[in-house]
Amino acid sequence: MLKKARAGLAGNEDGAAKDTSVLDSSRNIWLAGLGAFSRAQAEGMRMFDALVKQGEALESKTKKAAADTAAAASGAAKAKVKEVKAGVGGTWDKLEQVFEARVARALAKLGVHTQSDVERLSERVDALSEAVNELIRASGGSKKRAPAAKAAKPAKRGAKKPRRAAKVKAA
Repeated sequence: MLKKARAGLAGNEDGAAKDTSVLDSSRNIWLAGLGAFSRAQAEGMRMFDALVKQGEALESKTKKAAADTAAAASGAAKAKVKEVKAGVGGTWDKLEQVFEARVARALAKLGVHTQSDVERLSERVDALSEAVNELIRASGGSKKRAPAAKAAKPAKRGAKKPRRAAKVKAA
């Protein structure tokens, strides 16, 4: 039993030592936490300022990238619009040509003369007038030109036409 008592006393000494080491450890953990908190407070503002600077740098990079992308998209859109305008302009030109050709055919069917027809006739009339003047000069030029004949008036309705004499058959 004595052995047991001595062992119990020895165990109490070890227990007290263990209790003291646990208290010391927990106190050290508490002090480490206070030190970390103090350091976070001191360096926290510096860390916050550094993060703000990094955010500003990243923001300017993203703004520049977005502007470049928008400019590229705008350039591509303008090129496409120009291409479409050219295609539409060609289509309108073709449509206009088709319309003009159809109108010209319709006018020709109705007997309406084109501007080029009138110009050709005008040139022919000028050439004939010149030829008549040359003939007049060649035939004696001293004769006076006869006044232009007045346009014949249309016959009145109801006027009788002269009858031809009946041919008599000789027997």
